[in-house]
Amino acid sequence: MTGLISRALERLSSENQEARELERGSASAGCRPIVSQTDRSVCTIHGVLRSVTLRPVDGVTALEAELYDGSASVTLIWLGRRKIEGVSAGRQLKAYGRIGMRGGQRVIYNPRYELEA
Repeated sequence: MTGLISRALERLSSENQEARELERGSASAGCRPIVSQTDRSVCTIHGVLRSVTLRPVDGVTALEAELYDGSASVTLIWLGRRKIEGVSAGRQLKAYGRIGMRGGQRVIYNPRYELEA
């Protein structure tokens, strides 16, 4: 039982450290945290792509990517795109666009973006 608890605490500690590093990276890129962005505001966000998937949105093919900055996540949606070179899970990027809500989750449609090296 003790081993289970210590492994859980170790995992939580490493996740918290990753979140703090991402938050510092976002601040050094000149961006405000995703969690502080208000609905329908134009924003610049920075983080790491957790997942990239292809799925239809209202009958239109769309590339969706979950961007996480340590504070929260936002789904970036490029309508009519099947693939964008360089947009893959684990990649850091900065995105610009109007943030909105879809089903209780933050989204940005067709964001402009800059890939990090």
